[in-house]
Amino acid sequence: MTQQDNATTTTTSSENAAKTKAATVARSGRLSVPDLITIGVFTALYFVLVAVATLISTVAFVGFASIFLPAIAALISGCVYMLLATKVGKFGAITVMGAVIGLFLFVSGHFVLSFIASIVFPVIADLIARAGAYRNRAGLLASYVVFSYGLTGPILPLWFMKDAYVASLQARGKDAAYIDGVFSHINTGTFVISMAAIAVCALAGGWFGQRVLRRHFVKAGIV
Repeated sequence: MTQQDNATTTTTSSENAAKTKAATVARSGRLSVPDLITIGVFTALYFVLVAVATLISTVAFVGFASIFLPAIAALISGCVYMLLATKVGKFGAITVMGAVIGLFLFVSGHFVLSFIASIVFPVIADLIARAGAYRNRAGLLASYVVFSYGLTGPILPLWFMKDAYVASLQARGKDAAYIDGVFSHINTGTFVISMAAIAVCALAGGWFGQRVLRRHFVKAGIV
């Protein structure tokens, strides 16, 4: 066997070993302490971006701020999500990040639906990403789209639990004029637009996040 054949064999073996390692990581079971620390860091970053999205939606979409918040968050948070999913590469990382955000929303006074949505959608997203060993680009993109709907918990009651939402506003001392303003744009049309905007923005944000991941973090050996 020539030196070139040996080099080719070595390269092939290295590639196979890398693929095997990636698949093993995805199936490695429980999250370790370093994994949880990493999840905590990325959850904090994601929370900051949600806060930024809140500010943007409030300024750019007066009267529609709350219903377009999940879409804006999806547009700007793709890098954080893709880096977390790829770096940890284990089932549970995506779920934990969503659950922590949902718990914060629930504790801050939102309906329990906020917490439920932040569990259900991230779990589904985690399963989708795991199916591709947290490396398949299309799988991760689909996963991110599903995950982005986890932030719909605070706004879904506007359409589906109006009476309870009104009662909660009244309990917080809001007057009729304020309540009428909150529901002035709540109808079937805005529901469809809001949900569609999340999908479109998540696709764009996820695609951008994958580009940043490949061009900077993969080349640098971070993931």
